[in-house]
Amino acid sequence: MSTPEPPRSTDAAWVAVAVLGKTRGNRGELTAVALSYKPERYSALRDVYLFRDGAPGIRLSGECAKVEEAWFHNGVLILKFHGIDTISDAERLVGAEVRVPIAERAALDPGEFFQSDLIGCDVIERGTGENLGKVTDWNDGGSSGLLMLEGGLMIPFARSICVEIAPADKRITVELPEGLKELNRT
Repeated sequence: MSTPEPPRSTDAAWVAVAVLGKTRGNRGELTAVALSYKPERYSALRDVYLFRDGAPGIRLSGECAKVEEAWFHNGVLILKFHGIDTISDAERLVGAEVRVPIAERAALDPGEFFQSDLIGCDVIERGTGENLGKVTDWNDGGSSGLLMLEGGLMIPFARSICVEIAPADKRITVELPEGLKELNRT
C-alpha cells in the first residue's frame, strides 16, 4: 500500500488535530494536547503528518507518520507512531503539530462548526444590517467561546446571539444583547 500524497499548498490545506507533548513510557509513546472536543475522533487516526514551525519538519515512512495506537490515559491523549519505539526516537517529535489534510477532517454533527471555518466570516447585526466586521480569531474564554472581530469587538459564540451561522457563505448573523457593543469599547 502506498503512502498518501500530502497536500502541497499552504497551512489552509491542513487541520491540526493535536500537539505532541513529552515522551511517555519507554516504547516511544508521546503525550499530546488534543485539539478536538470529541475524544473518539482519535481512535480513527491512521495517516498523519507532523509539522514543526508551520512546515513539514519531520519525516516518518516518507511523507506520512503512521499512528499505531491512540488512547486517553487520565484524560491525556497518548499517541504511538509506527517506527518510533524508543524514548530517543520520541524525543525528536516533542512539540510537533499532528495534522491531517483538510479533506480528511472529522465529520461534524448538525449545528457544530470548525473554528477555522468561522475565521474571515462577516458578522452582520440582524436588526440593523450593520456589518460589525470580520472574525479574526477565536478565544476559548467563557463557556461558549468568543468570536474576536477586527476592531476589538468580542461576541460570545452562543446560539442566543449568533442566530444564523453560514460559514460556507462567510456570514454570521447576530442579535446582540443591549449594551454589548458599548461594553467592548470601555
